[in-house]
Amino acid sequence: MFNIVIFGAPGSGKGTQSEYLINHYGLFHISTGDVLRDHIKRGTELGKIASGYINDGKLIPDDLMISILEKVLDENPEKEKQGVIFDGFPRTTEQAKALKEMLARRGSKVDIVIGLDVPEEELVERLLKRGKESGRSDDNLETIKKRLAVYHNQTSPLRDHYVDEGIYAAINGIGSIEGIFEDIKSAIDNRHNK
Repeated sequence: MFNIVIFGAPGSGKGTQSEYLINHYGLFHISTGDVLRDHIKRGTELGKIASGYINDGKLIPDDLMISILEKVLDENPEKEKQGVIFDGFPRTTEQAKALKEMLARRGSKVDIVIGLDVPEEELVERLLKRGKESGRSDDNLETIKKRLAVYHNQTSPLRDHYVDEGIYAAINGIGSIEGIFEDIKSAIDNRHNK
């Protein structure tokens, strides 16, 4: 089992690179954004709660996110054994600590954190384009600016946390999708072979 956190600002390419990771390594992908959007679409109680936070460009509370993740893992025990890509989680140092505890209870750990670095202007451009193509309601300029501000204030300190743990791999998120994936693969293979 090899667990990966894919980390980066909204629009940095986490979802795209996760697809490559799934295909190459056969890992189980958990995108907290996709899980939340599914609940919102189905109109579940969780979806109603999450919708209020997301529409304001805010993060979902830590305890709620951890319980969602535990539920997804509990429902997919065979897939969990292959290793997991955590996409969009953790987003705060507190969530990182909670994830570490949750995985330890399951006899597991985060093996590597892939950090996709992309300049802010590029992020805004990508998100606006994605909004036009996908119709995602949270990809409009006002919400994008809020999401990036939240990311810089609350999520960026995570980089330092994982650097201190010695498992952070910075990846340049600009270039061809395949080229970026080659850099990610090298970082994972180097870590995995240690």
